[in-house]
Formats: sequence, C-alpha cells, structure tokens
Amino acid sequence: MNPLAIPEIVIRRLPLYLRTLKLLQDQGQSVTSSQEIGDKLGISATQIRKDLSYFGEFGKQGTGYDVRYLQEQLQQILQVDSTWNLALIGAGDLGRAILRYSSFEEGGFSIVAVLDRDRDKIGRRIGKLQVLDIAKLPEVIKEHRIQIAIIAVPTNDAQEVADALVNVGVKAILSYAPIPLSLPAHIRVQHIDPLVGLQSMTYYLDPSQR
Repeated sequence: MNPLAIPEIVIRRLPLYLRTLKLLQDQGQSVTSSQEIGDKLGISATQIRKDLSYFGEFGKQGTGYDVRYLQEQLQQILQVDSTWNLALIGAGDLGRAILRYSSFEEGGFSIVAVLDRDRDKIGRRIGKLQVLDIAKLPEVIKEHRIQIAIIAVPTNDAQEVADALVNVGVKAILSYAPIPLSLPAHIRVQHIDPLVGLQSMTYYLDPSQR
C-alpha cells in the first residue's frame, strides 16, 4: 500500500492506539475493544475501527481485539518493530533532558549520537554518549545509517541545523525549536512546542484565579 494514500491524521492516531495497547498489556489485559480504546483516548469507537480498516481486519465483531496481536501489527505498520537510530543535535539543558527520556528506547528509537558546536560541550560525556563536534555530522549519519534527527538548539540556529541535516541525507526531523522550518516537501517534520500547548489551554481558564 502507498503510505501517502493514508490520511496523515490517521497515521498520527496510530501511535496513540499503540501506547494504549501497551498500557493494557502491561496491566495484564489480553483482549480489548474499540470502545475501550476510544474511552481512554477520547476518540469514538467508530473512528478507531475506520482508522484500523485502512490496514486490514484485526478483530472480530463480538470478540474484540487481541491486545498483543494488534500491538504487534501496529508496530509493523509504523515500522517500529525494530530500532531506528537517531542523532540529537544540541547538548544543552534540553538535549540532556531528551537523552534521559527512556521512552525512546521503548518505542523503537535509540539516540546513538549527540552533536554540538559549542567547544565547551564537545568531548563531554552525557550518559553513555560523548558529545561530538557537529562538523562530524556527515560521517556520523553515514556510519549509523541515521534517517531521523532531533533538533534541540537555540531558535536562531534551528534552520541552519535543519538544512545541514537534510544535506547529509536525514529524511525526518523532530524539532523542539519554536519556529517553523523551511525544508523540502519530502522531509517529514514534527514540531514540539510546550508554549503553544500552554497558551491553547489558558484560553479556557479563569484569569481571576491566577
């Protein structure tokens, strides 16, 4: 199946289903339903069944879904049934926090290199990794066959870093920089901006209670 034939919003929901299934499995549950998954995520059961139908039939009416089987199928669909190597650009406070985020490993990703341009950071160890000079980016990307990178650099440096990643063959970027990146259309980009999330919630709050 052509990956581009599936609506992107459907692909964005699949990791939510996968995480919920893992939670259910960890709790010792072997069977679930679209209704139960939907109740946990705030998504309708009908929508879940429709999303899954793009990829085949995974359950039977009246018996639900086998938790382990559906989890394995979603891992294959998302191609996280084996590990992807990641490069992290930025060894500051944010970069160090990202390196300590254990869920990357659980989700099928391994940060195998951290790079920076700051001479005071290059050569230092963060956990099991030594900070490398960003000038070594081309050889690091080639050596570890990296297609995905994380950007955790100051805003003013983000576009330059993103351009450098694209030039060495990176195909997907997770950016913590709070600016839009101007990149070729074939590059997959996801932005994480906690400030946007916070500001979208304060609209609903009572300012007098601050």
